[in-house]
Amino acid sequence: MFVHTESLRQTRQHTLVQVHTPLGSAVVRWGGDPGEADGRHLVEWTVDEDVHWGRNTQPATAAEPGLRQEGDRVHMTGRLRPTDDGAACLQMGHWSVLLDLASPVPSGPDGSWVRISVGSENVALYPYRT
Repeated sequence: MFVHTESLRQTRQHTLVQVHTPLGSAVVRWGGDPGEADGRHLVEWTVDEDVHWGRNTQPATAAEPGLRQEGDRVHMTGRLRPTDDGAACLQMGHWSVLLDLASPVPSGPDGSWVRISVGSENVALYPYRT
């Protein structure tokens, strides 16, 4: 997915960027060269927080993909598809995010709409090099 990023600030460990996507925007970590943080990039998303059903993951109120910031939390809405190896993939429009499951997802139809809320510091973008 191509996104537009704007560097906000550098912490001791990370560069934080405001990422703008067709689905919304949020503040996340930049995993590439800090000098290249501003601009248009093809990126890969990572989430370093496990999915806990009922805590940071729940059924979505709307059946449409989305991304938004609320305080220090990033909210991602999409279709959750468990994988064969015990993880899950959140399909958000034309892009997906691989997630680790800390608790089982309730049984139901594959591809249920969910909202995942994770700490902003646990979401990162990495420039994808072709």
